[in-house]
Amino acid sequence: MAAIRVLTESDLRKAVGLGQEEFDAIESVYPIISRGEASMPPIMRIDVPEHNGEIDIKSAYLPGYAGIAVKMSAGFFDNPKKGLPSLGGLMVVLDSETGIPQSALFDNGFLTDLRTGLAGAVAAKHLAPRGELTAGVVGAGVQALLQLESLALVRDVARAVVWARRPEAASKFANDVAGSMGIPIEPVDDVAALLAAADVVATTTPATEPLLTAGMLHPGLHITAVGSDAESKQELEAEAVASADVFVCDSIAQSTRLGELRAVKESGMDVAKALELGQVVSDPTLGRVSDDQVTICDLTGTGAQDTAIASLAVRRCQELGLGTTIET
Repeated sequence: MAAIRVLTESDLRKAVGLGQEEFDAIESVYPIISRGEASMPPIMRIDVPEHNGEIDIKSAYLPGYAGIAVKMSAGFFDNPKKGLPSLGGLMVVLDSETGIPQSALFDNGFLTDLRTGLAGAVAAKHLAPRGELTAGVVGAGVQALLQLESLALVRDVARAVVWARRPEAASKFANDVAGSMGIPIEPVDDVAALLAAADVVATTTPATEPLLTAGMLHPGLHITAVGSDAESKQELEAEAVASADVFVCDSIAQSTRLGELRAVKESGMDVAKALELGQVVSDPTLGRVSDDQVTICDLTGTGAQDTAIASLAVRRCQELGLGTTIET
């Protein structure tokens, strides 16, 4: 008979957040990926076009980790019209020695949101300019907030600007976040104005047509793109990606299939200069080395991140006595 610990979103929110140990856990997986040591199969995706939805299944085994997370992540982008969140899902953690299920994490997408925000902080640590920065976020949802909050872990954010397809959403975001973060945040009318005002930009949308073009780039700019994780999605114009001084992605294979490198390759432009984030974490000289460089990081999201954050969350919940144990 086996015992499984069942953890709810409430349990998990008590156990993990935007802390240093969580940041370190996410940063540490990228060199493992780049060295080819992670056993990480391609993402499996189920499209649900009649409901503007998709379900992604991600997993990875990381040497030395006691557990293996298998995540089912749902994105149904008409849900806000129904008063429901766009993202949801759950994870199961299996014992890496026996394969026996250890924990079921009913996180409703919380851990995915958290590890994606922390991944943006890892990218910014190695690629964003220094000094007091103006941050820009394209999109006004949960991930836009997490990208701003995570950026503040590694850089001095003095002010922010936000753009969203619905101006009222951008205005609400600016009002809400200005209070919680204690910095001035201004909604802007278009993406070009946002890039012109910002030093660091995070794009957080499910866009299927490019929102950012090469003509919007300026010296010293850093962009972290987290929205494109399917063949139909694209936030950055291919020419913008190709023209960056440094282009980095969490996984070249995934970015070429599902992320911003896909359009670059399809356009016949050179993708050879693309680096993986793990290479830059291991050797910072491969990242930003001058103030006027344009840097871009494409984060498609990896199963390795899920195993890392789930493993930490399960350990923390055990230490805190959180969750319910059931016999199977």
